[in-house]
Amino acid sequence: MLSRVRLDEFDASKGLNRGTGKLKEILWYAVKVLFFLSPVPYPSGFKRSLLILFGAKIGKGVIIKPRVNIHFPWKLKVGNHVWIGEEAFLLNFELLTIGDHVCISQRTFLCGGNHDYKIHSMPYRNGPIVLKNGCWVGANVFIGPNVSIGTDTIICAGSTITQSLAENGIYKGNPAVYLKNRW
Repeated sequence: MLSRVRLDEFDASKGLNRGTGKLKEILWYAVKVLFFLSPVPYPSGFKRSLLILFGAKIGKGVIIKPRVNIHFPWKLKVGNHVWIGEEAFLLNFELLTIGDHVCISQRTFLCGGNHDYKIHSMPYRNGPIVLKNGCWVGANVFIGPNVSIGTDTIICAGSTITQSLAENGIYKGNPAVYLKNRW
């Protein structure tokens, strides 16, 4: 049986607004490789300054651990006193908004990109992600596009989130299910 999928018809120019010019994007990739993807623990204040230089809105007291992959800093808004753990991947094809006092644990994948599998050419189906104040995203969590995580919500390690979650909940699993209230 022949496949109906036609990746030769995929058009990368549709459905993804890169948000900046090619030169800025190339410069960002060079800075990212040198200072963000590196295992060297460059000071968070220095990395914060670089992100702001590239258009991110970053609050005070933000901790950015080594090997953090931020795709488009000009589509990133981070509140105050946020922790971003080692090897977190912020694939923010659309706006990624992180509130105050949010903990993003190591190897979390915030994935604002997707494809529409119902169309043979698989066009982009990207969307924003919002992490509201006080939430904690455990290690190795996947969060997909068009998802909002409620205030003070906890997502347990290894969980998969493809739908928005209410505030003050603890969620676990693949797919994640509600366990109980946090407070």
